[in-house]
Amino acid sequence: MKTPDLKVTFLGTGTSQGVPVIGCRCEVCRSKNPKDKRLRTSVMVESSATRVVIDTGPDFRQQLLVAGTDRLDAVIFTHEHKDHIAGLDEVRAFNFIQKRKIPVYATTRVQEAIKREFAYIFSEEKYPGIPEIEVFTIGSDPFCIGDLSITPVDVLHYQMPVKAFRIGDFSYVTDANFISDTEKQKLRNSTVLVVNALRREEHISHFTFQQALDLIKELNPQKAYLTHISHQLGLHEQVSKELPSNVELAFDRLQIIL
Repeated sequence: MKTPDLKVTFLGTGTSQGVPVIGCRCEVCRSKNPKDKRLRTSVMVESSATRVVIDTGPDFRQQLLVAGTDRLDAVIFTHEHKDHIAGLDEVRAFNFIQKRKIPVYATTRVQEAIKREFAYIFSEEKYPGIPEIEVFTIGSDPFCIGDLSITPVDVLHYQMPVKAFRIGDFSYVTDANFISDTEKQKLRNSTVLVVNALRREEHISHFTFQQALDLIKELNPQKAYLTHISHQLGLHEQVSKELPSNVELAFDRLQIIL
């Protein structure tokens, strides 16, 4: 399959609490710069024919309204933490618009979580108007959604298995702090690589700022973006001055073409 041209929209680039954090008075949370306002992490990837979203966090409805999204071909989940699955109910809007179930791609572990969190979706007695989804299982093998070829990449979020994804020459790694050498091979030489970079201080389950930069240097993408950013990393404008020429901080509503 020929790799289609892609448009990537960062729907959210913040950590589980978002930025600003409730009750926080730090300079980042008080910043007036829109690039310092970060909803929970999610990204939309689309070709001319296919549109998918990776993760549906608590801000999913707001993100879709801002993006003006009127069609969705599938949802792909990285893992089951609440800041990545909480907005799944919002896919029912597309049930109404598109008159069909929305495909959801997830590991068996994530499927178990969404069955707990959204038991009404899977109930034998369906309440009118609930989301209608069709679940597909992600393993280690590449799979296709429309004209998008997607390669799962196994990473670790402390001890939790998480899926990163490579879609054509776009690679996306969120909520991770370890990638084996074997799995790194799937990410090497991407045109665009996105990596989580939570903060500067060591963290039990996320790459730090420097760890993310080291990983980018090792994997050698043409361009890289940092995401899943907390208020502890610093102001967008100041941190941007520290970055290599091929690395940028992602921000909400940023769109890239590749």
